[in-house]
Amino acid sequence: MNLDELASTSGEWLRGSGPESDIVISSRIRLARNLAEFPFVSRATESDRAEIERILHERTDSLIQASKIPHELCYVDVRELPEVDRKFLVERQLISREHAESDGARSVVFDSAERFSVMINEEDHLRIQVMHSGLDLDSAWEQINTMDDLIEEKVTYAFNERIGYLTACPTNVGTGVRVSVMLHLPALVITRQIEKVFKSLHKINLAVRGLYGEGSQAMGDFYQISNQVTLGLTEEELTKKVADVVPVLIDYERQAREFLVRESQETLHDRVSRAFGILRTAQTISSEETMHLLSSVRMGINLGLIGNLEISTINKLFIHTQPAHLQKISGIELDASDRNIERASYLRNQLDNQSRGDQPKGDPSQN
Repeated sequence: MNLDELASTSGEWLRGSGPESDIVISSRIRLARNLAEFPFVSRATESDRAEIERILHERTDSLIQASKIPHELCYVDVRELPEVDRKFLVERQLISREHAESDGARSVVFDSAERFSVMINEEDHLRIQVMHSGLDLDSAWEQINTMDDLIEEKVTYAFNERIGYLTACPTNVGTGVRVSVMLHLPALVITRQIEKVFKSLHKINLAVRGLYGEGSQAMGDFYQISNQVTLGLTEEELTKKVADVVPVLIDYERQAREFLVRESQETLHDRVSRAFGILRTAQTISSEETMHLLSSVRMGINLGLIGNLEISTINKLFIHTQPAHLQKISGIELDASDRNIERASYLRNQLDNQSRGDQPKGDPSQN
């Protein structure tokens, strides 16, 4: 598999068919691990980093050859990639921004369905990530726990009996686990309840981040909810803590949507219709505006305001209209102005093909 082929597909986590997928986009669990015999990446020499990369690539490959990880995998040397390809992998959620922008020997291994990726020499020697569609944390934990055990059969992790796994950042010490769920919360934003929700989450030590995790801003009303503490609780307890609060957020969002349908039908219908119309006819459009308009359309589909258009199509458009994806799909480098034109053209073609003859419907309360 090469990245050009990947550009025309969508990862499993975008298929929109997992539990509670009208609101929950994906469930992700990430583990931070380090090899006992090497210094952390920030203190490692270039030769250390090269050796870490060689060992982890070799040991991961041996697991595949033994069919203990029964997936078709793609290995990518991130250091050798041009900038647009590194950004492409960030947009795809296969690597972090830090991994893309770092220096020295580093790589990523991921499966063809993009359900998991293994970053080598990010902040830690090893970052294992599993992503599932919808609210599916239990399955995600089962998969990543199995992978972690298999890798640990081949390497010795940096581990302390008293405090747990040793990591480059103190906030990851202990379990090294980050449990996160990506939610689409447009109604809470429209009804201006989102800040109240965020304050409640902070009180129970849950972090709120944007589409691309730590340091990113919310786009298209997407928010990642994750644990802040990794020490003092088991991996299962941390997974359960996040899993227990997500249904409450889902309920808040659904109540807000019901309120909009009941109290602001005309305004809601106008918002969805305008968004759909602009996306289908615009000649130039920015990434930020696209995200906001797609957010309204996605909500409109879930409320029955738009028919004959699949959620998976809208989920794909959120990613495929990002700057690096547009350039990979078009096959040429584009400046910001040209990307806006190419993005508009791509949206027109995709939405016309998926929803030809379809128009936003009337009163959602009658659907």
